[in-house]
Amino acid sequence: MAEKEYSLPRPSFEAPVKLLIVVAPFYRDICDDLIAGARAEAEAAGATCDVIEVPGALEVPTAIAMGSRMAEYDGYVALGCVIRGETTHYETVCNDSSRAIQMLGLQGLCIGNGILTVENRPQAEVRADPARMNKGAGAAAAALHLIALARKWGAQTKGIGFKPS
Repeated sequence: MAEKEYSLPRPSFEAPVKLLIVVAPFYRDICDDLIAGARAEAEAAGATCDVIEVPGALEVPTAIAMGSRMAEYDGYVALGCVIRGETTHYETVCNDSSRAIQMLGLQGLCIGNGILTVENRPQAEVRADPARMNKGAGAAAAALHLIALARKWGAQTKGIGFKPS
């Protein structure tokens, strides 16, 4: 029997939210499903989003970092698919893209990581399909939750230091 996954309630926002979806479309059909799920989740939360494409999963974190420096986005959704092959390239791509995304998150960026890392195409198809596991929506939801948290804490002050009258 499959376990039931719990999802946090969708956050709501008083001010507009703009997401950048960065996708590495090596497996176009799978990524199209991921994008559809992410877009639907963003729209359901009242957010707008732009989509850009990069050559591969290793370039996704670089594009997110560039977007954070050069454009005005509240959060980011990383999408792509890496299917295990016969070489160690799979481990390099999975580990390095994930680690770079995590490092950007630890620097304060609100990122949902939806880069699928799977053993085979059927696993990817199930995870990407908006009618099944819908991991694109999950990545968008993660970014939206982090944005909500950043806005909550960003509005607070600690009451320390001089405040001019």
